[in-house]
Amino acid sequence: MTTNESSPGRQEILLAGGSGVLGRHIAQALADAGHQVTGLGRGPGNGIRADLMDRDALLRAVDGRHFDTVIHAATALRKPPVRHRDMRATDALRIEGTTHLIEAARATGARRFIVESIVLGYGYGDLGSRPLTEDDPFAPRGTTPQLEEHLAGMREKEQLAFGAKDLEGISLRFGLLYGPGGTDPLLPMLRGRRLPTPHDDGRVLPWTELTDAGRAVAAAVAHGRPGEAYNIADRTPLGFRTHLLCVAEEFGLPKPMALPLWVVRPMTYAHTMMTCSLRVSSAKAERELGWTPRYLSSAEGLAALHAAR
Repeated sequence: MTTNESSPGRQEILLAGGSGVLGRHIAQALADAGHQVTGLGRGPGNGIRADLMDRDALLRAVDGRHFDTVIHAATALRKPPVRHRDMRATDALRIEGTTHLIEAARATGARRFIVESIVLGYGYGDLGSRPLTEDDPFAPRGTTPQLEEHLAGMREKEQLAFGAKDLEGISLRFGLLYGPGGTDPLLPMLRGRRLPTPHDDGRVLPWTELTDAGRAVAAAVAHGRPGEAYNIADRTPLGFRTHLLCVAEEFGLPKPMALPLWVVRPMTYAHTMMTCSLRVSSAKAERELGWTPRYLSSAEGLAALHAAR
C-alpha cells in the first residue's frame, strides 16, 4: 500500500495495520494530505510484510528503510470480541508489539510515533454523565484480573509511546468505530435477526466514523503535540442497542430483538461492554489538531454510508 502524491510538508509514513479496516481509512486520509504511505502488516495488502510480535523479523523487514512518522494502528481482532479471552492477542500486541514497533521506528530514523487508542481506556463501568477530557485519569487499575489485562495494554501502549527516546509520541483515543468497512458486517446479521441486544437503559458510549478517524490521524501527523493524547469522537454518544437501531432504520432492516442484560452474562467481554457508560470531550483535538467530526452523530455517518453504497 503506497501513494505517490506529493505536496509541501510531504512525509514518508510507515503505517502498521495498513491493510485493516481503520488502516485503509488512515492511508487514504494521509494520501489526501500528500504523504507517501507504506503499509506494514502480515497481510498481502501491505508494502512491508512483517508481524509486530516477531521483533527480529520486523527489524529485518525495515532494515535500510527511512520514514519520518510511524503509526501504530494494528490490531489482532478479526471480529468483535465476545469473551475476555478474545482480547488476549490484542492486549499483547498493545505492549510487546508497540515495544517492537518503537525499535523499528528508531531504526528507520523516524521522528514521530502515533498510536491508536480507545476511550474505553478511561475505565470499564458507568463513568457518569460528565464528558471526560484528556486530563482525567486514563487506564486506571482494573477491578478484576481480566479488566486489568485490557487496561494494562492500553496504559502501556500510551506510556511506551510517550516515553520513547528520540520519538515524538502521540496517542489518539477513538470512540467505537463504525462506517465503511466497519458497519457492513452487521447488515447481514441484522437482516437474519442474529443480533439480539439488551436495552441500553440510559447507558451511552462515544462513537467515531471511520473516515473521520482517518482524518484525525492525518491531523495528528501535522499538528499533534509530542507527549499528548487526544479524544476523537463525534458529539452524539449512543448505547449499543441505540446505535444498532440507527443502522437498522437507515438500511431498512429488522430491529434487533431485545434481551434481558443477564442473558449475555456468559459472553463476558460483551456483557462488560454493554454495562459501560461514558462520554468524552473532543474539544482538545478540535482546538489543537484543527480536527472536527464531519459526522456529528451515527445517524449522519450511517446516512452517508447508505448513500455511498
